[in-house]
Amino acid sequence: MKEIFNTYWVLITVSYSVAIILTFLLRTLLRLFITKYSKRLKVDPTNFSFIKNSVGFLLYTGATIFVFYKIPYLQSIASALFAGVGILAVIVGFASQKAFANIISGLFILIFRPFKISDIIEFKDGQKGVVEEITLRHTIIKDYENRRIIMPNSIISEETIINSNIQEEKIRKHVVFSISYDSNIDKAIEIIRDEAHNHPLTVDNRTEAEKASKEPMVIIRVIALSDFSVDLKAYVWLSGDDNAFILKCDLLKSVKERFDKEGVEIPFPYRTVVYKKDIEELKTTV
Repeated sequence: MKEIFNTYWVLITVSYSVAIILTFLLRTLLRLFITKYSKRLKVDPTNFSFIKNSVGFLLYTGATIFVFYKIPYLQSIASALFAGVGILAVIVGFASQKAFANIISGLFILIFRPFKISDIIEFKDGQKGVVEEITLRHTIIKDYENRRIIMPNSIISEETIINSNIQEEKIRKHVVFSISYDSNIDKAIEIIRDEAHNHPLTVDNRTEAEKASKEPMVIIRVIALSDFSVDLKAYVWLSGDDNAFILKCDLLKSVKERFDKEGVEIPFPYRTVVYKKDIEELKTTV
């Protein structure tokens, strides 16, 4: 009896050891393949990454089935469990419904592709980052502070997200500038357009017809007459969401310097303060 028991333990140990080793080897090989060949072969790495993250689950499940099949005692337990499959299904289903929801959502992400690995996505609460991994349970996103946002697939599938890479990477960045009412609007527009034209990240998105009619590459419009300022918005085309942030920062700096140099005033709020004591003295004088 003791020898049989030891044999079973050896079988279990060997089965799961093989599963662990194969998981490590296959995940390593798939990771190297994804890193080295996905760009060269122009293949989306999302599919391979999902397969890589499914390998462990499949191998451990296979090892468990093999162990149950080879050990008669466990077969009897399995038969007893299947006899009460109705109750077991309710218990397992209730306990693992979120896990299954994450797996199904992960498959839907893989099929419908609202985003893929290396896409820049943003959530409505302001969180933003680059998709690093899509696993069976969750999606890993690296934010711009080099931290990882780990979000269950079932939750991210229900989120409204902004994908800056889907279809094409070219985007239009809106940059707002404010000038005082005393400043020359046409001169301010000329300065902003000149700085935007000269920026190396700006892309000419005009059609041939627009070029022929000499439409400006950067459109600038007056969008508001605020309490203290005239607000101008520049519409600048460029490639990539990261570049958009760089371009905005550069334009704010260069336009501010040109405004200072050429006498275009950037306004600040004015407040008129009236002291009650002065009002009483005025009434007395009158």
